[in-house]
Amino acid sequence: MSDQLSTSSPGENRKILHVDADAFYCSVEEREDRSLKGKAFAVGGRPERRGVIATCSYAARKAGVRSAMASFQAVRLCPELKIIPPRFELYKEASKKMHDIFQRYTALIEPLSLDEAYLDVTGVELCKGSATLMAQDIMRAVRDEVGITVSVGAAPNKFLAKVASDWNKPNGLFVIPPADIEDFVFELPVERIHGVGKVTAEKMHNKGIFTCGQLRQYSPLELCRWFGTFGERLWEMARGVDERPVETGRRRKSLSVEHTYDADLLDEAAIVAKVKPLLDDLAQRFSGINSEYAVQKRFVKVKFADFSQTTLEEILDRDDLDAEEHFKTLMVRAWERTNKPVRLLGLGVRLIDLRAPERFLQLELFERKRPGL
Repeated sequence: MSDQLSTSSPGENRKILHVDADAFYCSVEEREDRSLKGKAFAVGGRPERRGVIATCSYAARKAGVRSAMASFQAVRLCPELKIIPPRFELYKEASKKMHDIFQRYTALIEPLSLDEAYLDVTGVELCKGSATLMAQDIMRAVRDEVGITVSVGAAPNKFLAKVASDWNKPNGLFVIPPADIEDFVFELPVERIHGVGKVTAEKMHNKGIFTCGQLRQYSPLELCRWFGTFGERLWEMARGVDERPVETGRRRKSLSVEHTYDADLLDEAAIVAKVKPLLDDLAQRFSGINSEYAVQKRFVKVKFADFSQTTLEEILDRDDLDAEEHFKTLMVRAWERTNKPVRLLGLGVRLIDLRAPERFLQLELFERKRPGL
């Protein structure tokens, strides 16, 4: 495979990088404490306080530890696991340094989280215009100036760049030139498609679909029948097609808060009593963006003691519907689906972006009071 992107046709002339820090929180902690290097450790909550693993070192991953796993379960899998409480200010500082490095190459940066971002380097003249050389430069700069490693994928679109960044982790670079897209995507396992989780993958496997090449056998209509609106996107990605631009001003679609409790909540009264503190937290966070967004839906999340979970949401079609009472009603209805003890509650809102051009047009045509939380 060539190590440099080309511009072989008008539809393939973009150069997109996806930069993803390797075990980000753990890498920062390892930078601060070199004795952690090569050890099985994780960043997360304490097992005795029903904590959850945020991320873990590669040594811990070999023992079966994974992000979002309950800490007590992680310790069972890896008894020597050391769990470190998160230090978010430290991680934010490292993230800012990474993004300062990205800015040296392009202003077209789409941050996905603290530790990953898309960069559109199309037309950039640095490094002889080579996306590969830019990726190598970025990897060196992050290593030398931030003290951690990143993996980078380079490709003509966002879908393939994200797949590529995960190909040679950790501290790896993988390039998918336009000339190689057809063969690469044809053999790509469907599990590598962003958005295909265990349930969707199992559904595909049951239909004899294991690779993108096999996925191409079906029409958009068939895929939409099986996988809903995601079907059309699957049809495109199975062919390596992704026209999405790198969006420098990504906007929120939702806002939520959640809390894991030290002791299980056993009845309706205990659950209802937790709604107001969660809502106060949500309201505080929403106050910082309420001039830019309106609320379209309210939703709740209930995770039970056996780690099964359920969610419930409703469109906000009445401006006078009290937020606290509405959330309490949704929470009880969600809990009543099983009546099991509860370990985690969450609540949130789906948002309308008031700055979107189509929203301004809608407000002109259908003026109404803007709903809050």
